Amino acid sequence: MAEPSAELTETVSRALAEDVGRGDVTAALVPESRHSRATVLSRERAVICGAPWFDAVFRQLSAQVTIEWQVQEGEQVDPKQVLCTLAGPTRALLTGERTALNFLQTLSATATAARAYADAVRGTGAQILDTRKTLPGLREAQKYATRCGGCRNHRMGLYDAILIKENHIEASGSVTAAVGAARRQAPNLPVEVEVEGLEQLQEALDAGTDIVLLDNFPPPLMRRAVELNDGRAKLEASGGVTLAEIREIAATGVDYISVGALTKHIKAIDLSMRFEKHG
Repeated sequence: MAEPSAELTETVSRALAEDVGRGDVTAALVPESRHSRATVLSRERAVICGAPWFDAVFRQLSAQVTIEWQVQEGEQVDPKQVLCTLAGPTRALLTGERTALNFLQTLSATATAARAYADAVRGTGAQILDTRKTLPGLREAQKYATRCGGCRNHRMGLYDAILIKENHIEASGSVTAAVGAARRQAPNLPVEVEVEGLEQLQEALDAGTDIVLLDNFPPPLMRRAVELNDGRAKLEASGGVTLAEIREIAATGVDYISVGALTKHIKAIDLSMRFEKHG
């Protein structure tokens, strides 16, 4: 799995700045010379993700903190399972605890959701994609987490692929005009068009689009779209997709299913950091 980019350092710095501010006045109650050991546990079944962000928090606070992981990124764990142990200056451990756990529990939540959706379509040939419905400032992190869970990334942002949606079509005049402009402006980028019916689908196919997004198509209409497409373009299903219905959608023959819930409707995983008692 590809490592997160250097943006991670800046993301962690911002998170620490908003929490620590002018200084951790509570951790300052502990003698500066004191060292401690701590253990991080999961309180529920989950797919663990976010170790690089967790590690970076303590790395920025103190080079003396050491972390030993007992699990791998993307590994599923059970309640009460030990994830890692830490050792180092007590003040650094106390100050970094909440920020580090925030990253780990949020990204593990995304990875856990992604694993559930990926497992639900296993064997169908359909692939689950994430969306741009991510927490502000955590785009790269959450998209990394969806990969940890076994899903794929859609475009990272507005810069790496063209997705022509309803308002773009309206502003351009037609699907054909919008696709033509896309080919002229960015000939090396993939072009995707969102359609709301079979007539628009046909126009998008005739215009030579690479991917067609079937917006809120019911499964019977998706199957007709797959037949009409006949392999000319990749087809993506989208629109309020839930875990309960995703297997039926995958069975229609679409190539991709995009799911905003992977990053938008998550519930943080319950994790705990416990300090060992000093003798």
